[in-house]
Amino acid sequence: MAVEFLYLDEPDMVKAGVLDVKRCVKTLDEMFCLMGKRDYLMGNPGENSHGIMLWFPNEKRTEQMPVAGPDRRFMAMPAFLGGRFNVCGVKWYGSNMENKQKGLPRSILTVMLNDVDTGAPIALMSANLLSSIRTGSVPGVATKYLQKKNAGVVGVVGAGVIGRSSLMAIAETIDQKQEVRVYDISPKKAAAFCAEMRVSLDIEIHPVSKLEEAVRGCNVVSVAAAGAVPVNLKDEWIEPGTLIIATGAVDLSRGCIRNSRVVFDNWKMHEEWLDEMRRFPELRGNLCSGHPSESILTMLQDGALAQTEMLSLGDIIVNPGLGRVSDDETIIFFTGGMGIEDVAWGKDIYDEAVRQRIGKKMSLWNTPHWT
Repeated sequence: MAVEFLYLDEPDMVKAGVLDVKRCVKTLDEMFCLMGKRDYLMGNPGENSHGIMLWFPNEKRTEQMPVAGPDRRFMAMPAFLGGRFNVCGVKWYGSNMENKQKGLPRSILTVMLNDVDTGAPIALMSANLLSSIRTGSVPGVATKYLQKKNAGVVGVVGAGVIGRSSLMAIAETIDQKQEVRVYDISPKKAAAFCAEMRVSLDIEIHPVSKLEEAVRGCNVVSVAAAGAVPVNLKDEWIEPGTLIIATGAVDLSRGCIRNSRVVFDNWKMHEEWLDEMRRFPELRGNLCSGHPSESILTMLQDGALAQTEMLSLGDIIVNPGLGRVSDDETIIFFTGGMGIEDVAWGKDIYDEAVRQRIGKKMSLWNTPHWT
């Protein structure tokens, strides 16, 4: 029996709608609902591993072996998603901060989708845009379910790719489009970001010169800054009722965390990271440094916060009674990225590519050499 799969390069992905944030928010809304119903699987026996990663040594063991460096890694993120998706898949990527010196993105990503029954591949696709859009769409879903009533002022910290897609998604779900304030350590980058986003978003958007201005008075604060140092949000800047969305590393005080409602994209996945911190104390800095939930994982690791039952977004979607209890409640949403997001959005793009006859069919074999 012949086995064929569809290959989609980046231009094919664009034609098939990978940049459609509005549609991606709806797709991931469905995905989180399936998570709440436990109709998904990720890696390892615990079913919630972020992925499996190669950890390079600090010094060469052989002439060929790579050594550790800034964001230098290879990782596979396998997942199954049920419902109408009913597909398995894996995101595979290599990443190296030094890529930028070669004119390449920091990470180079692909997604493979597989038939749930046979395991045969059905699609191989370029996934840099897919990953960026699905990452940014998660804050849109979080805003839909966790914002206070009549929220309308958004603070954006980090004027990069994920800051862009996050704002596009939040603009799809926020109650009122009133104002967006954008802060970046590079004022030039923040100004360019605002000029670009004004064209596509029907909302007042302007850069601010201080981090405080992107937090104080904002109903939703999206932190998507990349860098070795987490973004420090001071307690006095955060007003009651604020929704803080941590897609990038954020430094929050222990008092702020204790006095806020904490929601995760998938607590069980963050719990696995916490377990790794406990099992490999010598790697603690590498394991949590730059991680969106670093502040709360460190508190849990140090015993400064009781590990009571933690909420995941899917739990709130299937049981709204677990959600926001008042407009004065401050909520912190931590997201770390999941393979099921790539599989969900990848499957929708694949289906659209098939419908439009986009992509190139490729063959593993007409008949297998050995059976």
